[in-house]
Amino acid sequence: MTNPITTRDEFLNRWCIPPNFPVDSELISFDYSFPPAVDVLAAVRQDEEVRFTILGDDDWALRMDRTAAFRTAPIDEIVTWPFRLVHFNLTRFYSGILAGFQEQVMIPWRTRMSGWGYTWQRCAPLLFLSTAGAASTYHNDNSHGLVWQIEGTKTFHSYHDPGSVLSAEAAVVGETTAEEPPEHDPADRLSVRMEPGERLWSHALTPHWVTTESPLAMSVTLAHGGLCHQGRFSDRELALRAYWDKHPDEAWMHDLRNVRY
Repeated sequence: MTNPITTRDEFLNRWCIPPNFPVDSELISFDYSFPPAVDVLAAVRQDEEVRFTILGDDDWALRMDRTAAFRTAPIDEIVTWPFRLVHFNLTRFYSGILAGFQEQVMIPWRTRMSGWGYTWQRCAPLLFLSTAGAASTYHNDNSHGLVWQIEGTKTFHSYHDPGSVLSAEAAVVGETTAEEPPEHDPADRLSVRMEPGERLWSHALTPHWVTTESPLAMSVTLAHGGLCHQGRFSDRELALRAYWDKHPDEAWMHDLRNVRY
C-alpha cells in the first residue's frame, strides 16, 4: 500500500494520475459526526430510491424472501444477512438522519476544492452499507471519488497500473462490470484496507471492487463528475468526453452511477 498523501501539493499532483491513493485525514477533515450505521440503515432502507442486493450462497428462494422482507424485518436480523446497499441521493435525508451534512461536509468540501482551483459538473455524496463477506461488483465509475470510511472495515481493491488491465476507452463503454474481478496476478492488485475515518482517492474510469471485513460497514464517497483543475481534465476523463463528443445522445445518461453496485 502506498503511504497517504499529506499535503495540498501532493494532492494537486496526483488527483488525475492513477493509481488510487490514500489521503491523510489531517489534510481532508470534516466536522461531522455520523449516526451509527445501524440507524442510517434503518432510515435509508425505507426510501424508494435505495438499491440493495441480498448476497450469499443460500438457495434462491431464501434470497428472494429476504429481499421482500428487507424493508420491514427487525434491524438486528437484517444485519446478520449478507447484503450490499447504495443510495445515490442523500439530499433526501438532509432534514432527517443526515441533518447537518450539507452544511458541515458538502459546502466546506466544495469550497475547499474551488479554492484549490477545481471546477466540476456535479459533486454529490453516495452512501454504501454492507455486511461481513459482502463484495461490490467489479466496476468502474465515470467520476473521481473521495472515499470516506465511516464505520467498520472495508478493503478497496484496484490495480497498480489500471490502464494495463482496462483502457479508458473500454471503461467508457462498460466493459468492466461483472460480479467478480477477472483472474489476475495478485502482485498487480492495489488493495487498501480502510478503517473508520480513513480516506482514499479513487480515479475516474479505473476498475475496482470493494470487500467488507466487519459485521457492518458504512462509507460515503464524494463523487465528482467532470472534475477539472485549472482547465486540465484527467486523461481518462478526456476519453469519456471524447466518447460523448461522438455520441452526444448518451452524454450523462449514466451520470455518476454504476447501477449494478
